[in-house]
Amino acid sequence: MKSLIPRLLVAALTVAALSTTVVACADADKTDPTTLTVGFVVDPSWAQIPVAAESGFFTARDITVKVINFPSGVEALQAVAAGQVDIATAADVPTSAVLTRSPSLRVVGDGSRWEGSRIVARRSAGISTVADLAGKSVGTPLGTSAAYFAASALAQHRVDATLVQVSPSATVTAATQGNVDAVSIFQPYQAQVVRALGADAVELRGGSYRQHSLYLATQTAIATKSAALSAFFAALAEAGTQLAATSDAAVTAVAKATQLDPELLRDVLPQFDFTLQLAPDLAAKLAELGNWAKTQGRIDPATQVPDYATFLDDEFLPKAG
Repeated sequence: MKSLIPRLLVAALTVAALSTTVVACADADKTDPTTLTVGFVVDPSWAQIPVAAESGFFTARDITVKVINFPSGVEALQAVAAGQVDIATAADVPTSAVLTRSPSLRVVGDGSRWEGSRIVARRSAGISTVADLAGKSVGTPLGTSAAYFAASALAQHRVDATLVQVSPSATVTAATQGNVDAVSIFQPYQAQVVRALGADAVELRGGSYRQHSLYLATQTAIATKSAALSAFFAALAEAGTQLAATSDAAVTAVAKATQLDPELLRDVLPQFDFTLQLAPDLAAKLAELGNWAKTQGRIDPATQVPDYATFLDDEFLPKAG
């Protein structure tokens, strides 16, 4: 694992530098009701954002959307909790944890659902089934949806393996250099690991996790930029139509944002349901994930898991009909 330390340090320094940039950007835009600063996790789960930006859907609705990239939802949520961005994207797992610490945030949209999570292992490590992970190491960014999926898959198969902290940007190196025996990571990194390992890759299913890719907003943005938020989601809905059709324009926009090969994206994007929604049963799922986070130390064990229904606000989503 020593070879990972420099990369993790670089990643930490990069996030720190990015946070400074976010503060400066956010301070300049706080009072402009037509400008939204969005913390975007570089992941096809929120592909509507680059598609809407590249297609001019935000401009057509007279809003300015400034996108700040983050490697995972954990970092994006830190920024929105600190008021450095108006909106952050994050999966359901880190969202369940941050809402116990930042109860003023609101979940204002569920951008997509994805059931393609896999543990990607190396055949050369003697792994061909989940059972073969016993005693092995699985690299994953702890506290994220990828870590939850790995833990759930291992628990379902009653396999004792060690989850090891690996940042998203380091997963390809960790897998190909044998620093860990397997990795559990969200897109686009999952596809990159599979491609990098080639014939040595084994994709292991497990559990029944369905990732919810959420949008969270600050109370300030909700109070002062409500029209911009409605316009933002209207643009995302239009982008979702392009994504559902896997249009050339949509694929090109997502490829530019994620640095994934366009042909690979033509296989990845159809895995997602990009319909904007905020179903009431999301609250129960967040409660389940919150209780799991307590067992992992991501939420203080003494913390009472809240009624997550009170955090759901669908007023900005386009209304059917």
